[in-house]
This record gives sequence, C-alpha cells and structure tokens, in this order.
Amino acid sequence: MPLVASDWAQLNPVNNSVPVTIPSAATIAPTGFLTVLTGNVAVSTITPPVPHSHMLAIQFAGTGGVASGGNILTTTASVAGQVMLLVYNPASGKYIPVG
Repeated sequence: MPLVASDWAQLNPVNNSVPVTIPSAATIAPTGFLTVLTGNVAVSTITPPVPHSHMLAIQFAGTGGVASGGNILTTTASVAGQVMLLVYNPASGKYIPVG
C-alpha cells in the first residue's frame, strides 16, 4: 500500500526547516523524521508519530542509545553526534535499530 501524501507530511512537514531537539528520556515522542536528543538517558520507548511503517533518525548528543524493554527490539549503543536510524514495524509494534 503506498504512503499517502498526508501521512508522509506528518513525518516531513514542509515548514520543518530544522530538526526538533528534545531531552533524552526513557520515553520520547518525536514529531518529525530527524530528532536531536540531549543528555545521556537511554531511550526504551518511542511514541510513534504515525501508525504505519516508517523510519526515524535520532541524533544523540550523548551516549544514551536505545534499550530493549519498551517498544524497541534490541539494545544499541549510540555514539555522540552520530545518527541512529530506527524502522517501525506496526505488526510487532517495535522499532528496530538499523545496522
């Protein structure tokens, strides 16, 4: 099933000129494709911005990474300043770190 323009716009709004920066926490709620996290808290749950398959890019300012236990499939360490890609599988309700 193709992704309709209105669903795509939720992840990539035309007025989204800079990524959103939010504090790193056990649960985060990104509002666009690219999110910058401050701090060193590992993320274990991501509130999906859309209910279908999608990918998010998270840039960690620290070394918190992601931890399994919430809706993230596997624990993955982050490298400060680098981007981690996560793919959402709605069938399992889990984000899978890429790589």
